Amino acid sequence: MTASSPIYVLDANIFIEAHRRYYTFDICPAYWDCLTHYANQGQIISIDRIKSELGGGDWLATWVKQSPSSLFQSSVTPDVVKAFSPMMAWVQGDANYTSAAKAEFASVADGWVAAYTKAHGAVLVTEEVYNATIKKKVPLPNVCRQFNISYTDTFGMLRGLGVKFEWQP
Repeated sequence: MTASSPIYVLDANIFIEAHRRYYTFDICPAYWDCLTHYANQGQIISIDRIKSELGGGDWLATWVKQSPSSLFQSSVTPDVVKAFSPMMAWVQGDANYTSAAKAEFASVADGWVAAYTKAHGAVLVTEEVYNATIKKKVPLPNVCRQFNISYTDTFGMLRGLGVKFEWQP
């Protein structure tokens, strides 16, 4: 890892979408090995609240239990709480979002993963997309734009890390 290498902070959907769709364990185990490798290098992390959202009795839950202990960091630190507070105030004060969207944002890990990313000057990785007119949800990219947080998707992260999955017979 070089001084200029970003640290990527993963949203829950990075794990869930890969597990359910394009990087399933039976088709692309290398993706999961890649996550483990870069977690051990300190280049990808997530937070404790995301880990809680990945529970259940499936392969993903098993992988999470076996993942490096350094992958899921605590979101209960003074710097993260300090970054979270203005995000929550902005969401609650924004008339664009419904009450249900505001309540959901307050109860899930999204605000905390954004706050962790902001507090650590990292890059948030999410499959959510920016939507200026959405009312029923608070997309992470909307929060990122409001608070000047860098973000990308799974493929942007993999390209940034220089990852290539190559097929071999």
